[in-house]
Amino acid sequence: MRDYAKEVLEGSPRAAARLISWLEDEDPRALEHMERLYPHTGRAYVVGITGSPGAGKSTLTDKLTFALRKKNLSVGIVAVDPSSPFTGGAVLGDRVRMSRLSTDPGVFIRSMATRGFLGGLAKATGDVVKVLDAFGKDVIIIETVGVGQDEVDIIRLADTTCLVLVPGLGDTIQSMKAGVMEIADIFVINKADRPGTDQLYVEVTSRVEQDAHIRQRAWTPPVLKTVAVEDEGVSALVEAVWAHRRFLEESGALDEKRRQRAREETLQMIHAELFRRLREQLTANGRLDALVKAIVEKRESPYRATQDVLARWLKG
Repeated sequence: MRDYAKEVLEGSPRAAARLISWLEDEDPRALEHMERLYPHTGRAYVVGITGSPGAGKSTLTDKLTFALRKKNLSVGIVAVDPSSPFTGGAVLGDRVRMSRLSTDPGVFIRSMATRGFLGGLAKATGDVVKVLDAFGKDVIIIETVGVGQDEVDIIRLADTTCLVLVPGLGDTIQSMKAGVMEIADIFVINKADRPGTDQLYVEVTSRVEQDAHIRQRAWTPPVLKTVAVEDEGVSALVEAVWAHRRFLEESGALDEKRRQRAREETLQMIHAELFRRLREQLTANGRLDALVKAIVEKRESPYRATQDVLARWLKG
């Protein structure tokens, strides 16, 4: 068997791509390699780009990557797309829109399908970030799928989260009320050459100031204007990301963020493995079908059945 972990650490993009495919397919062959890669993770800085559909996230990611490459930083891009209802694959194909970057050996781009996983990310996104981290990328950019108010999972993976807004979409106030605004470390008003930009800027700035006063946050998110297609405001965005990174490192918040991330990831992995083993046992001898039959016929309640199954399993 090929030593994909060793090849990833040596900088092989083919090995990284193969391992990522295994992670997406939940192939058990990935586990051994991930165990060996894990000690080599934690160096990359992770930036999340999230926002509503049509906000220009892909263009902004493209321009941000170019700006980082000018600083001689290697970049990994994880572009999460909606799943195709027919194949389960990514349908938007962000790599097409980032074709100029695809020939840069310092950039690794991977489009991932959500495959029905909610929250704006794919199930394997966290592990893919670890692969790119071990692969040696200095900065990893996660561009979430454009699902609007559900895109809160990004805060669990990103060190800095950028929320992209656009004037004239009509969902600004709704987004503010829904709580999406609370996940942002940096607000980016993209397509700032459109009418309504100044009004949106005032609304967002006012909301940020109110939030800072009420919650007494140590970091006040800046509100930036960009026109990504014209490369306007991108350098200011890079500086804002770096300023937030300095704040996190100097305050100790970065270590705390990553400690909390490790805790949640561990609990999620334990949950997934326990569920897999329990389901395997229940389906192996027909117990699950019998249990479902009893529940449908009202001879058993799902509440009592759940407690009985867990009690027997834990006792065993």
